[in-house]
Order: sequence, then structure tokens, then C-alpha cells
Amino acid sequence: MSDKEKKLESKSIKNWDLKDRPREKLQLQGKKTLTDAELFAILIGSGTPQISAVDLCIQILEYANKDLSILGKMSIDDFCQFKGIGPAKAISIVAALEIGRRRQSENIKELKKITSSKDVYRIFLSHLADLAHEEFWALYLNRGNKILGKEKISSGGLSSTTVEIKFIIKSALNRLATSIILIHNHPSGNLKPSQSDIDLTNKVKQASKLLEIKTVDHIIVSNEGYFSFADEGLI
Repeated sequence: MSDKEKKLESKSIKNWDLKDRPREKLQLQGKKTLTDAELFAILIGSGTPQISAVDLCIQILEYANKDLSILGKMSIDDFCQFKGIGPAKAISIVAALEIGRRRQSENIKELKKITSSKDVYRIFLSHLADLAHEEFWALYLNRGNKILGKEKISSGGLSSTTVEIKFIIKSALNRLATSIILIHNHPSGNLKPSQSDIDLTNKVKQASKLLEIKTVDHIIVSNEGYFSFADEGLI
């Protein structure tokens, strides 16, 4: 075996001490002892002759600024740009991240009554936080602020989405709702409302008022947190 081959062989996880190999480490020491890269390496199984699975996963995590929420937004093509990650591995990664997102959603008990803007944020975080495009939703309430239903109104591009106000009002009437809360996400992470966000809020507020339906809030959601029009006195 040449010196180059020996060097490459030494990088292989199978030549690591048992206590350092991700699978064995998890089995012997427990899942919480593993780093994000080590957990990730178990998922992809192998690296390349030039780089171990762990080092490959470190590269991917660094690309995502070591932010798992950014990782959750990455597509199959994004993962495939890394040497050693083909379509099959990329699909496994995306599927695992989606399971994690759904688990987060299941862990949040669905509220039956809204008492604050934070309640709305908790409900919609799992729906909107990892999206790379904007979505606009409406939450419909009765007089006791109990939830009658929620509905996706539109789905758009990276920075905007077209919203039909009449569709929001029609859905409110169908549910006999007495109030509406508007929700949409900012994939950029910027929580500051745009002028179009403000204008749309005012239009929905005026349209719903004519039918004695109150628009009580507009929540902007991102991975950084949320912005409430009501909390900031903008509605």
C-alpha cells in the first residue's frame, strides 16, 4: 500500500477507535454525547476516499453556518453540491429533517383558544419557519377567541405572495368568525413589516369591519422570532 493510500485509509471511520466511531459512540454512550456532525454522519453512512463522513458533515454544517434551521431549508440539489452526497443520501437527509420538523409540530399542543400573540407564533412556527418561500395564512376565531379554523391563503416567492382579500373574508363568513388574525413568514429572517404588509393589513381591517368582523392582529414569523402588529400598536 502506498503512503497516499495509507493516509486515505487512516481517515476512514472504520479505522477509528471504537469509542470515537459515531454509531458505536451512540450505542455505548448515548445519543446526547454525539455532536451534530456525528449524528449527521450516521445518517449519510459514508464519506469519500478523501474525507470521512464526519468531516463531510462538518463541511455541510459550516455551509449552513452551523444553524440547523438553515439546514432544514436546504434542498436535495443543495446537498448534492457536496462531493460524497448523491441524490439517495440527499433524499435521506431531507426526509430526516422533515421528520424532525414534524416532531416539533407534534410537541406543540394545538391551542383551542388564543390569549396572546405568542400563542399564534407557537402554532405557526412549525408551518412556516423552515420555508424558503412566503406563505400567507389566516386564523379564524369566535367571540371567546376560540379557534374555528386556520387556512393557507396563498403561497408565493422568496419575498412576497399575492393575497386575495375577498378569499379571507369569504372564509371568515363561512366559519361565522367574529375575528381574524393574519399570519405570514419572512424567509429572510427580517421581522420588520414592509409597506405592502402594512397596506394589506389595513385593507383587510377595513374590509372585515364592514361585515362586523374584527382583524385583531397580523403576525410575521421567522426563525428569529415574530412580530405582532397588535403588540406594536400598528393595528
